[in-house]
Amino acid sequence: MKLKNKALKINIKLFAASILLICNFTGHSQKNSRGDRGEIIYHVFQRSFYDENGDQNGDLNGFKQKLPYLQNLGITSILLLPLYSADCYHNYFANDFETIDAEYGTMQEYISFVKEVHNRGMKLYIDMETQYVAEKHIWWKDAVANINSPYSDYILFEDSLHFIPSTMVFDLRQLNSYDGSFIKATTVNLLNKNVLDYNKRLFAFFVDPNKDGKFDDGVDGFRLDHAMDNLDGKPALTDLFTRFWKPLLMHLKQLNPALKNVAEQSDWNNYGFSYFEKMGVDRVFGFGLQRAILSFDKQQLIKNADSILAKCPEGKAQILFLENHDMDRFASLVPEISKQKLAAALLLLIGGIPSIYYGQEIGMKGKIGNWGNTDGNDIPRRAAFDWYASATGKGMATWYEHTGGWWDHHLLIPNDGISAEEQFNNDSSLFNYYKKIIHIRQSNPALKNGSYEHADNENDYVFSFFRKHNNCKVLVAANLSGEAQTVRFKYLNKNCRLLFGNNHSYNKTVQLNPYEVLVFNIE
Repeated sequence: MKLKNKALKINIKLFAASILLICNFTGHSQKNSRGDRGEIIYHVFQRSFYDENGDQNGDLNGFKQKLPYLQNLGITSILLLPLYSADCYHNYFANDFETIDAEYGTMQEYISFVKEVHNRGMKLYIDMETQYVAEKHIWWKDAVANINSPYSDYILFEDSLHFIPSTMVFDLRQLNSYDGSFIKATTVNLLNKNVLDYNKRLFAFFVDPNKDGKFDDGVDGFRLDHAMDNLDGKPALTDLFTRFWKPLLMHLKQLNPALKNVAEQSDWNNYGFSYFEKMGVDRVFGFGLQRAILSFDKQQLIKNADSILAKCPEGKAQILFLENHDMDRFASLVPEISKQKLAAALLLLIGGIPSIYYGQEIGMKGKIGNWGNTDGNDIPRRAAFDWYASATGKGMATWYEHTGGWWDHHLLIPNDGISAEEQFNNDSSLFNYYKKIIHIRQSNPALKNGSYEHADNENDYVFSFFRKHNNCKVLVAANLSGEAQTVRFKYLNKNCRLLFGNNHSYNKTVQLNPYEVLVFNIE
């Protein structure tokens, strides 16, 4: 009987050891493929990323050259802004949904880019906004003032003779481009069956361009910009979730069930749960949690994490982020590097699917301007990625050079520490902090794929939570203040291992330095 008990104890110890090994090393043993890793998205305005052909516009061939940079950081997926032909520099308000903007490359170069992304085990998502068209689009050109046009009901009109196209977003009729031109645009009649059928064909092309069912040349999903159930409050476009979006997305899932589609809530105060239920998307954006992280306020973090993460329906996900192409750069709002690192850790460890906006990992700055130009005012938020210490060099995508106040006040400053070159080999840099946190996340199933649960503590300045996955459990503690904090956790004991942070001694009571994050494996 004693021998049996001894054997049983040995087996239990071996089992516990195996669980520990699984918790800490599974991420390294998994195959580098598109389907088996926790996602980390890199959100890129490709015109500002890397220029291959020397015209100062970031392009697809240039982006392909920089894929190793993203993989070195630990990125698994890429999200691009629209690629289709348009006069707006950001490529919303299309002239032609079916062609690639020539400044980005050809359709063949696009397909080559997609295949290379997939060859590297990464995923690709593209932004699509087909709710509006510009005046050069065939629907506008053929239908305006032509009641007999085959496209007469493809766009909305304000008069019976179709001389006056409807307004677009914010009731605008035209955009004043950064280059001084004016771009007229209008709203598409999404409830026209022919428009729905067109969208099915259009989106299906990008899912499987050669229709061979392999999807190596197709995107892994779409970002649906400015998605609304009642588009811009127009009476003609109501109940769009069930009458337009859901039929479209169901059609795409029939083609490729693995697709993951994310909708941008038009109301950034909306948690997005109705988008899951009525629209049929897989993901929405965690706007509330973004604001909570930037607040460095414990109660806001608890409230939003409980609402956005803990209550997210099974099989759905929240995209978490600190900044995007419509927001001021985080580093401009919070210039302290220590706070930027803390926010990065929360973004990457708290749950959901983290999204890093290009340049965020090196602390790029940029705020909306006030130069009286709708498009130009936003350029500082979408400025050229800074590759070099000198702020100049091959591939710099300064397409907006000498075009207005956004260039006169640009932030491409030599030797300011905010460049990939300056940070790459600096172990204490923001870039390498991101890289370390990503490595910890991807090495641990609980951090990579686990559920979120708030972890109570009595310190008003320490935010703590669990991540759980099967038999793995991790505790994350974050000091939200600029002063050292002491906190007691009943969950800690001498068998718990510190996975990330300074090598503190601890036994239920832990001291955290200002803005420090500690990660513990809980047994």
